[in-house]
Amino acid sequence: MTSRRDFLQKAGLSTLAVSLPFTDALSAMNLEREDKVLRVAIMGLGSYGTRVAEAMKDCKRAKLVGVISGTPSKIETWKQKYGIPAKNCYTYENYHQIKDNPDIDAVYVITPNSLHKPHSIGVAKAGKHVICEKPMALNAEEGREMVAACKAAGVHLLVGYRMHFEAKTLEVVRRQRAGEFGKTLFFQGLSGFMIGDPTQWRLNRELAGGGSMMDIGVYSINGARYMLGEEPIWVTAQEVKTDPVKFKQGVDETITFQMGFPSGAVASCLSTYSMNNLDKFFLNGTKGFAEMQPSTGYGPIQARTNQGPIEAQHITHQTTQMDEMAALILDGKKPLIPVDGEEGLKDLVIIDAIYEAARTGARISLI
Repeated sequence: MTSRRDFLQKAGLSTLAVSLPFTDALSAMNLEREDKVLRVAIMGLGSYGTRVAEAMKDCKRAKLVGVISGTPSKIETWKQKYGIPAKNCYTYENYHQIKDNPDIDAVYVITPNSLHKPHSIGVAKAGKHVICEKPMALNAEEGREMVAACKAAGVHLLVGYRMHFEAKTLEVVRRQRAGEFGKTLFFQGLSGFMIGDPTQWRLNRELAGGGSMMDIGVYSINGARYMLGEEPIWVTAQEVKTDPVKFKQGVDETITFQMGFPSGAVASCLSTYSMNNLDKFFLNGTKGFAEMQPSTGYGPIQARTNQGPIEAQHITHQTTQMDEMAALILDGKKPLIPVDGEEGLKDLVIIDAIYEAARTGARISLI
């Protein structure tokens, strides 16, 4: 909602832009643009939703203004903790009413995977921008529906790829694209950890859509794509299950998978819920290499190349992510690595193919 002070400030900047020289007027208009803040409601108030909320305390361009939850006690706690007005609090039953709330610009969907599609489409139909946690959906078919729905509603669909804004990751990608590693030939991605509580939703196929691949394996899929700068043309995969009680039918424990790329580069990756001390990316080229470990954890990320360590200040990933996403939505900024719905859909196509390859033992073509 535009306040009287906001109106006067904007009017003042407009007048200033007319009276000042061109360069000064441009600076004034840039100042006005940077003052815009993306007002966000978080949907799903679990552990990761809390992590995002805490990170947003340090954001300059994004602000937490609303919540959507199925748990009344959580709503009450968040109202008190983050100073959220009652009029910006919704349940899963009435969140469609955000359509009539001008104080909310976007909703960050951080619910279980099976709810990403219905919740994101519901938000889009309410006319609000959608930020959806990864994986964007259960499969590529659902992903296509989400992309189409957001386009039809004229809203942004962004996916929570926080690593696409992380400084050391971006520096490795910049060097790869500049040819500093020569022709890149090989990528290794190791993604996994030992999962705990066997009753959690991530081990429920109906809610998660799978197992480790849907939760942690997507990092290696996505990492291979942005580290090599190509899209894969085939996949092969093998599944290993040592605990069929904890990892029931349709919930993958460990999958090793391989991807081939048009240039001839290959990727060899591991996704697991049964091993710690992984979280590693390795990129090898004819002139050098890059190694990141940890590569996708909450940080600090560690990265080095054949030239030595990569140094960069560690900033909470979700803080940078939300500020950058605000710039994408409010300013039309273009990221080095995309975070839109089409980017999320590409990963879902590959996940579908990996599951098919693991099931059949066949090499699955992606073209």
